[in-house]
Amino acid sequence: MKKKFFTNLVLLIGLNILVKPFWIFGIDRTVQNTVGAAEYGLYFSLFSFSLLLNILLDLGITNFNNREISRHPHLIQSHFTNIIGIKFLLAIFYGFVVFGLASILGYDQRQVHLLWFLVLNQFLASFFLYLRSNISGLQKFVTDSLLSVLDRLIMIVICSMLLWTNIFNHQFSIEWFVYTQTLAYTISMLIAFLLVRKRVGIFRFSFDIKLMLNILKKSYPYALLVVLMSVYYRIDSVMLERMLPGGNVEAGIYAQAFRILDAFTMFAFLFATLLLPMYSRMIRRGIPVEELTTFSLMILMVPVTVISVILIFYKNEFMDLLYNQYTFESAPILAVLMLAHIFVSITYIAGTLLTAGGYLKELNIIAGIGLVLNVGLNILFIPEFAAIGSAVASVITQILVVAFQIFLVYRFFNFKKQSRIILKLFGFMILVILMGYFSTKIASPWLLKASVIAVIAFLGAFWAGLIKPKVLISLFKSDEEMLINE
Repeated sequence: MKKKFFTNLVLLIGLNILVKPFWIFGIDRTVQNTVGAAEYGLYFSLFSFSLLLNILLDLGITNFNNREISRHPHLIQSHFTNIIGIKFLLAIFYGFVVFGLASILGYDQRQVHLLWFLVLNQFLASFFLYLRSNISGLQKFVTDSLLSVLDRLIMIVICSMLLWTNIFNHQFSIEWFVYTQTLAYTISMLIAFLLVRKRVGIFRFSFDIKLMLNILKKSYPYALLVVLMSVYYRIDSVMLERMLPGGNVEAGIYAQAFRILDAFTMFAFLFATLLLPMYSRMIRRGIPVEELTTFSLMILMVPVTVISVILIFYKNEFMDLLYNQYTFESAPILAVLMLAHIFVSITYIAGTLLTAGGYLKELNIIAGIGLVLNVGLNILFIPEFAAIGSAVASVITQILVVAFQIFLVYRFFNFKKQSRIILKLFGFMILVILMGYFSTKIASPWLLKASVIAVIAFLGAFWAGLIKPKVLISLFKSDEEMLINE
């Protein structure tokens, strides 16, 4: 199972490295530099607002479906024909709730116009993810990996023409950015639909009320978990925009740093994407998960630590490299969020294992505590500290969530106390921090120093046994099991 996980992980990360960093740092960043912090802050706060209620489009169906199809592949036809009907009904409900709240919050005409398209984008993205959950649930990881970058690849092509060719002889606007997303999601969703329909065979809409209610009953714990986690992860920018005078600008400043956190947590998310169906199948078959968990955690935490430490010590240089405005203000926010990056990455491993094990009640309690803490800290910190206060609130929340999740993993899965590997990991982190600190005392280009830190850190990880070259090589050479179920 380690072999299957690692080989597919290499493929998935490879594709995403080719596409998503260019999307985030080439396109998304350029859009903000082009339209300005205030305009992008307006978009970012509205996007976050639409995303907070995104769970109403899904109610946990996607995660539930991924877990169920990975365990019982024969259910795909009956689930697919009924869930499509549910998704469209939920989309209508989602739209009513979003625009009802928008009216209460007093959004103006332009904000409502943008929100219409963002609501449509959320529906298209949600439906696309649901279709992908069928493909990954069937263990078709190559196909799912290709689909995972399809929407961004289409956006890159379209936005590149709009940003750098002046094809329409008009200045790029934030509205164009939103419209591009709509087109890309539509094309990607149609392609994914055709792939799933090929697997399902004869297709017709079905409204089996009993089955629908049964699916919703089983999926609502997943829905509650997603909404709680989404709120405490995304509410910062909404609160900044609503609570502060000139909130658009402050949200834009926060977005500059948050974009980088979002970019690097993408890799942890890819781990979770592969691990959820694997964990589900292993748990159902009674296969121990401790070895796979330790293996994936070490592979993830080594680069996460290196990236986080480098960006903490070279925050100003990195922000100056990326942005034209407010780099001094957003640099300390980046440093705080990179600390959060370490804990967010761990939750993608521990939280995924607990989700696959069905411990939704416990996860929801933890997420509920995290939500209350994060909102409370934001209310306390934002008026005095603005965006940096939101970043600090995020770190405190993530530390608490990780601590509870690790406790549950050891409790429910009877993991052995691996004090040796934990000490090695802590020692590695301290080594990287020390290298980062002392490198700032050396008069050399910061990119050169960052590269040296990365090289020494990875050599140290190999030497300490956190990453074992022989194991990685054997994963490619071994023929004990199929690498990719295609």
